[in-house]
Amino acid sequence: MTHTKVKICGLKTEATMEAALEAGANMIGLMFFPKSPRHVSLTEACKLADMARGKAEIVAVTVNMDLDGLSRIKELVGPDIIQLHGSEPPEACAAVKVMHDTKIMKAVAVSERADLEQGDYYAIVADWLLFDAKPPIGSELPGGNGVSYDWTLLKDLDLKKPFMLSGGLNPDNVVEAIRQSGAKAVDVSSGVEREPGVKDEKLIKAFMAAVRDADMSGS
Repeated sequence: MTHTKVKICGLKTEATMEAALEAGANMIGLMFFPKSPRHVSLTEACKLADMARGKAEIVAVTVNMDLDGLSRIKELVGPDIIQLHGSEPPEACAAVKVMHDTKIMKAVAVSERADLEQGDYYAIVADWLLFDAKPPIGSELPGGNGVSYDWTLLKDLDLKKPFMLSGGLNPDNVVEAIRQSGAKAVDVSSGVEREPGVKDEKLIKAFMAAVRDADMSGS
């Protein structure tokens, strides 16, 4: 049986963190981006990270953050992975990886096949690639917009590094997304929310159940 990795991103409360962990999430994402409705303070993040430590990998999601900010997150929160979800070039990813002695996940915005070429450059320095949908015009958020793209673009993608499918996933479409993309890891944020920034425990559990059903059926 395959075992698709699942990242529940943008968690803000102890109740939803507990729901994600109980449902078997492999990674949990904590958002450090003030413009996002999923933003958490360092104090909140420390509490949530302590709940997850040893149970799931802790991912600190950042957007074009300076090195001082990243240092504070690394020191206080102690994430397993730092996710760079902005316009950080490969050399910046390499610098963060070396300076903080940490794994890096780099988000790549996708709307067409040509966008995947960025993955080749980032795969040299990143430990994970996250292929997310390009944000709608006018959106201030680089991710978590609830939009998707053609999942078949990722089929048979070979970057020599693991990649994660993100963008518009929810309990109703994740099985089809896995089937079409061949992804072995998926990321969800807005697809398990009642409203922007407010996660729903039932939707989290439904998402996890759908992924495990896909694993069982070999989708």
